[in-house]
Amino acid sequence: MANVVAIEAESRPRAGKGAARATRRAGKVPAVIYGGHQEPNLIALDPRVVIRELHRGGWQSRQYEIKVGGEPIRALIRGVQFHPVTDTPEHVDFQRLISGEKIRVTVPVHFEGEAVSPGLKRGGSLNVVLHSVETYCDPDNIPEQFVADLSSKDFNDNVRWHDLKGTEGARPSSSQDFVVATVAPPTKQEAAAAEAAAGGGAKAPAKGGSKAPAKAQKK
Repeated sequence: MANVVAIEAESRPRAGKGAARATRRAGKVPAVIYGGHQEPNLIALDPRVVIRELHRGGWQSRQYEIKVGGEPIRALIRGVQFHPVTDTPEHVDFQRLISGEKIRVTVPVHFEGEAVSPGLKRGGSLNVVLHSVETYCDPDNIPEQFVADLSSKDFNDNVRWHDLKGTEGARPSSSQDFVVATVAPPTKQEAAAAEAAAGGGAKAPAKGGSKAPAKAQKK
């Protein structure tokens, strides 16, 4: 279950580019909360709060409780517009959450067990196909993350959707049992380098050893 983060917001009286620019000049980030069969809510946010949340992992599946007068509004961040030069957030889109109405959400995948994976311990590499998975789930049961256990994976073993932990109540957007990651064996060059490192290379001749006898000179 994802944690719900409470954030404070101010109401914006007007929509449009001019009103959004005025909000930015006032030091705020304009935003909108849409969906849920209701009229959009125009709000303004503290830019420090927006930047803080974007720098935290998993913000695409994190629920927010937006306090903007009256009853708090539960929502997900659906999009962020950035300034083309400074890369600072200029606008945020939220989608309102309604209990019982399934919503599409992207959930990050956390990998564990790398240290004991037979394939990785023997020089294999983890090829991650999907760092996150798009799913449908109820707003009251949005997972914070899915867990991929690598502890038993050897060369050429896959982690698929059905292997992930924490998927109860979630349905993937794809109908296939897709691959999330693969443990790949080392290449021939990597294997040769590992073997050479393990063997320590050719041994140098010991110092002080006997030299080959010199040929006798003819008299």
